[in-house]
Amino acid sequence: MQPVSSQQDRATEFRRLHMQDRLLLLANVWDASSARMMQSLGANAIATTSAGLAWALGYADGHALPVAQHVAAIERIVRVIDLPLTVDVENGYSDDPTQVAEHVQKFMDVGVVGINIEDASDTPDVLSRKIEAVKAMCAKRGADLFVNARTDVYLKQLAPGRELEETVLRARRYAAAGADGLFAPYVARASDIKSLVREQALPLNVMACPGLPPLPELTRLGVRRVSAGSALAQKLWSSATLAAATFLEQGSTASLFEGSTPFGEINPLFAKP
Repeated sequence: MQPVSSQQDRATEFRRLHMQDRLLLLANVWDASSARMMQSLGANAIATTSAGLAWALGYADGHALPVAQHVAAIERIVRVIDLPLTVDVENGYSDDPTQVAEHVQKFMDVGVVGINIEDASDTPDVLSRKIEAVKAMCAKRGADLFVNARTDVYLKQLAPGRELEETVLRARRYAAAGADGLFAPYVARASDIKSLVREQALPLNVMACPGLPPLPELTRLGVRRVSAGSALAQKLWSSATLAAATFLEQGSTASLFEGSTPFGEINPLFAKP
């Protein structure tokens, strides 16, 4: 994909990517280097993983990351990419919708054109009010922001035995509040995915997880967006742990270079024009 110039152009392009025939694949990043890597691999847009980004900054996932540090990390990502960027803001880092909107504005000020915002353990009413406040802030600014409402019904098993029905109800509530997309992590059954596409109006975003149908089937079912979540950050952690443990425990340096990307391929990605 060609780089997109202005923030408004990136916002328009990001919205368009949800209306195309093929899936929008988001290989979630956790810092500036991983974001630059994804752009070099031909990604159409960049998305963050809240877990991976929190870990990279020394915090646990789960609303513990200070907003100022999060915004600063996003600003570093924006500096090295030319693509639409959507950020996982967890629950907005506040129970107060007005405060959440103020937090989101800080992310928009550094160039973000989309967010994921979750209900987690909150009631649908709470997230609906947050979405309304964010959209009111955007309207006041005359700015476009793609708000992807994440519901954790499947992920956290919030409605055992009636996950589909509860997710549909929440999706309709979030759409009425102004959400632009629905993110339902850990929905994996094809029949549930088909029903979610059919029974609510928002573009459906699913997350890579065990048992998820292959991409061609997801396309056929009507899914618009697939996220890697924290999987890539976890994969990197596993690979680095294995190489480091071999080095530390056995004194072997060979494992440090097996399959590694040459320095000369990485460094030029960050060279100033």
